[in-house]
Amino acid sequence: MDALQLWISTALTLCILSFLWKDNPLYKLAEHLFVGISAGYYIALAWQETIRPNLVEEVARGNWIRLGAAILGVLMFTRFVPKISWLSRWPLAFVVGMYAGINVIAFASGDLILQLQSTMVDVVHDGWTAVSNVILVIGLATSLIYFYFSKEQKGALGVVSRIGIFFLMISFGASFGYTVMSRMSLAIGRTRELMVSPATTGILLLAVAVFLFVWGRRQRSTGEGA
Repeated sequence: MDALQLWISTALTLCILSFLWKDNPLYKLAEHLFVGISAGYYIALAWQETIRPNLVEEVARGNWIRLGAAILGVLMFTRFVPKISWLSRWPLAFVVGMYAGINVIAFASGDLILQLQSTMVDVVHDGWTAVSNVILVIGLATSLIYFYFSKEQKGALGVVSRIGIFFLMISFGASFGYTVMSRMSLAIGRTRELMVSPATTGILLLAVAVFLFVWGRRQRSTGEGA
């Protein structure tokens, strides 16, 4: 099983990397497998973690109120029937309303208040901590002023807003750099796995290259014939 897993993972990795040449059937095969398996996995996860414990088992215990949630869930699918598609508005409105009501409190207590507390720092401090705190306060204030659109941003307000843009660009750049580094770490992990068995990787790489060569020749001949 370990050998089979190694062959399959290596083959799928090379199929995905074949997109670096151009879009081809091998890449589409790996892409469709990934999407299909992911969809099946999350459907099974939804059944095991949500539907069965919160609906089936509760109704089996006599909690018939849960059938109301099941009916609302079924009404979601009336969207595919034009004549009764208006019924899907009821569960959608219920979900949006409940989600908004619950998450406003969760966001306020879990994000907003914590962020406000994190900016209430002591700027009178020793060493680099004082510098860091001052930069934090200035960056927060100038970034908020940049989003103040009730007055034209010119003069002193324009200068402050441009400083806010500077801080925003640093933040976006750091986020983008972190994303790139995380993707690079994934690529390094896949590369190390390809190097576990050079023979397997070499055989599969040759097979992929031969397939792409034959497929490319056939595509060119078909295009010339047309």
